[in-house]
Amino acid sequence: MTATRQAKLLTSFVFATLLAACAASGPVITGLPPVQVTASGETQPVGTGRADAADDPAVWIDPADPGRALIIATDKKAGLHVYDLAGKDVAFIRAGLVNNVDVAGDIIVASDRNDGVNAHLAAFRLDGATPAVAALGRAAAGPGEAYGLCVKKGAPGEPITAALIVKDGTVRVGTLTIDGTPSFAVQWQYKIPTQSEGCVFDGDTLYVGEEIGGLWELKQQGQGAAARLVAPIDNQRLVADLEGLATIDHKGQRYLIASSQGDNAYAVFRLPSVEYVGRFAVAAGQFGATSETDGIEAVAGHFGPAFPDGIFIAQDGDNTPRAQNFKLVRWDRIAAALGL
Repeated sequence: MTATRQAKLLTSFVFATLLAACAASGPVITGLPPVQVTASGETQPVGTGRADAADDPAVWIDPADPGRALIIATDKKAGLHVYDLAGKDVAFIRAGLVNNVDVAGDIIVASDRNDGVNAHLAAFRLDGATPAVAALGRAAAGPGEAYGLCVKKGAPGEPITAALIVKDGTVRVGTLTIDGTPSFAVQWQYKIPTQSEGCVFDGDTLYVGEEIGGLWELKQQGQGAAARLVAPIDNQRLVADLEGLATIDHKGQRYLIASSQGDNAYAVFRLPSVEYVGRFAVAAGQFGATSETDGIEAVAGHFGPAFPDGIFIAQDGDNTPRAQNFKLVRWDRIAAALGL
C-alpha cells in the first residue's frame, strides 16, 4: 500500500469517527439551555415507516363543543391523518405528497407537492362528527414546488386567506375560494432570500421561518411586503434549521413559538414586539422526547383534564422503533416552566 493510499484511508477513518461521535453526542450546535418539559400524550405513528414522513399538525376545534378537538396531520409521503386528543388515528385520506396543513372552519388546506414544477393548494372538507375527510380539489398557486402553508384565522363564512411558500422562499398570500373547483387568487408576494417553510399569521402580520436565516416579519405593502428579519439564526435562541411556527394566547398575552430544529428545542417570543422570552425542550418521559421537529401547533383552551389550559403539538423526527409521530404537551406546564 502506498503512503498516499494510507493517508487517504486514515483521513476517511478520522472523518467517519468524527461523524459517529457527533451523531452519538446529539446536536453539533446547541443554543441557550432550554427548560425541560415532558409530553402528556402522543399520536399513533403515520402510515409511512422508515422515512421522514410525518411533518405538520393543525387543530380543529368543534364549534359546538369548544372542549373537543381533532388533530389533522400530514404524512408527506401519503396523505392526511386525523387523530383525537388521545392520539388515536380516527380517519385518513390518501392525498400523496402533502407537506404543511392548516384549518379554517371545516376546511382543511395543505401545500400540495405532487407537481414539483407548479405549486398547488389541496383543499378538503372535514366532517368532525364522523370524523371523515373529503377531497374538494386543488387550486393552482403559480410556479415552483409548494412547501410551506398557513391560513389566517377569520370569522366563519369569511373568505380564506392563505399563505403558500414555494421551496425557494417565495411567499404568495391570497384568497382561497372553495365554491366549485378551488381557486387561489394571489394578492401579494415576497421573496425570502433562501429556503423557507414555517409560517403563521398574527392578524394581518405574517411570520415566516427562513431555515438558515431566521424569523421574518412580513406586512403587506401593495403587491409586495414590508419585511424585516426579527430573530436571526444566532445559535443562541435559534439554531438552523428554523422549521415550524405557531402562536398561542396566554393570560392576555400572545406568544410565537418556533422550532429550533438544529438543537431539538423551541424558542418562544412575545408578540407583537417579538421579544425573546425563553426556550423549552420536550425531554424523555412516558411518551419519549422530540427531536428534529418540523411542524408544530399550539392552541389555547380547556380540553378536559388531560389538557386543561391548551395544547402544544410537535412532530417527532425520531420515534424509533416505530414510524414518526406527533407528541402532545400540556401548554400550562410549558408556561409554568418558562415563568409566563
